[in-house]
Amino acid sequence: MQVVLISTYELGRQPFGLASPAAWLRRAGARVTCLDLSVERLNEEAITSADLVAFYVPMHTATRIATRVAERVKTLNPLAHLCFYGLYASMNESFLRRLGADTILGGEFEAGLASLVQRLRARPVAGTRTPQPEPLISLAKQQFLVPDREGLVPLSRYARLNVGNGQSKTVGYTEASRGCKHLCRHCPIVPVYQGIFRIVQRDVVLEDIRRQVAAGAEHITFGDPDFFNGIGHSLTIVQSIHQEHPHLTYDVTIKVEHLLKHAEHLGTLQETGCLFVTSAVESIDDRVLAILDKGHTGDDFIRVVRLCREAGLVLNPTFVAFTPWITVEDYQDLLALLANLDLVDQIAPIQLAIRLLIPAGSKLLELAEVRDMVGPFDEAGLAYPWRHKDPRVDQLQADIQALVQAATERGKDRREIFSRVWMLAERSLVGSPRPFAHAVPPPHPASIPYLTEPWYC
Repeated sequence: MQVVLISTYELGRQPFGLASPAAWLRRAGARVTCLDLSVERLNEEAITSADLVAFYVPMHTATRIATRVAERVKTLNPLAHLCFYGLYASMNESFLRRLGADTILGGEFEAGLASLVQRLRARPVAGTRTPQPEPLISLAKQQFLVPDREGLVPLSRYARLNVGNGQSKTVGYTEASRGCKHLCRHCPIVPVYQGIFRIVQRDVVLEDIRRQVAAGAEHITFGDPDFFNGIGHSLTIVQSIHQEHPHLTYDVTIKVEHLLKHAEHLGTLQETGCLFVTSAVESIDDRVLAILDKGHTGDDFIRVVRLCREAGLVLNPTFVAFTPWITVEDYQDLLALLANLDLVDQIAPIQLAIRLLIPAGSKLLELAEVRDMVGPFDEAGLAYPWRHKDPRVDQLQADIQALVQAATERGKDRREIFSRVWMLAERSLVGSPRPFAHAVPPPHPASIPYLTEPWYC
C-alpha cells in the first residue's frame, strides 16, 4: 500500500500532522511518503504510484491551498483514494466531497487513517469507491505513537527563532494535547471538539522532543491550543525535558483566562526554559470579547501583561483586530494601548491586520446579529463573508494588511511597521494624521525572541 501524506502550510513548522500518522501507517505496513509543500515541490512520481493521497488541513490557509493541489493530484492519479484529515476537514465536508474527497477525518485522525489503509488494502479492485465507515469526527482517546519524522524536510529548512543580535535557533515542533476545554465562539476548534481536549501521552511527547533535539532542535514550539488545559500534564513535560536538556528553550500558547488562574505557575515556565507565551487576546473591547465568549476582559489582558513581565516571560499577544463591531476609533484605541504597554516589539505586525473569519460551523452563527450580517457561505473562501457598516473600517483593514505584508517582505522592523499602521489609522480617523509619538523609541533593553514565520491564520 503506497500512501502519500501532504501538508500545504503549518506556520513554518515541520508538520506533526504528517509525522504522527506516518508512524501509525508504517506500523500498519504502508509505504509512506510525506510531502510538505510549504518547503518542497509536489512529487508527481509519488502521486502517480499512490493508492492513497491524504491532505492534512489543520487551518484555513492550509485547506485553501490543499483544495487547489487536490485538482492536480486527481489529474495525475484519478484512481487514488483522496482523503482530507485535520481540523478543517470535517468542517468543510460537503465542499470537499464535491471536490472528490473519498474519506474525511476530523478530530483524532490517526486511528481513522490506519483503519482507512486496512480498508483499502482489503478492497477487491483498486479505485473502488464505498461509503466511509470511519467516523467523520472522532474524539476517542488514542494511545499515540512517537511521531516518525523519517523523510521529512530537515528542521533547518523551517522557521527559526530570532533571539536578537543576529543570532537564531533551530526550532522543533510538537503537541502535548489537542482540542480545548473552552467554547470561544470564533474558534475553529470548537465545532469539532465541542469543549473536549485530548492529551498526547507524556512518554510520547518526551521521546518526540528527544529525537528532534538529536536532529538539531534548539527550541521547541508546543502547538497545543492551550498548554494549560491539562496543566499537570503540561508542567510535568516541561520539567522533565528541562532536566534532560537544560539549555533547550520553548514557547507555548495559553489563554488569558488560564494565565490569570494559574499565575503561580508562570515562574515554573520561565525556570524551565519558556521564552515566550502566545495568547489569543483578540480584542481590548469588552463587548467584542463577550460576543466572542473569550472568558476575559480588557483589564484582564493588562493584568496578564504585568504578570508575565514579573515572571520574566515575554507575552506574544494575538488579535482579531477587525470585527463587525469595531470602529476606527476603537482600532486607534487598540494601537494606543499597545504603545502605552510597550508591546510594540512583542506583536507580529500581521496581528494588526487580522480580520474575523467565520468558518463553517462557527458558534458565532448562533447569534442572530451575526446571521443577519453575513452573506451566503463562500466555498472557495471557506468562510461566511461580511462587510462592516462603516466602509472606512474595511478599507483600513485592507490597507493595513497590504502595508504589513509588503513591509514584512522588505524586512522592516516591528516599530517602523507599527508607526506606519498608526499613520494609516490616523488618516482614516481624522484625515490629517498625527505622528506616532513612539515612532523613534529608545532601544528596547532586551531582545524580544520571536519566530521568523510571521503569519497566523
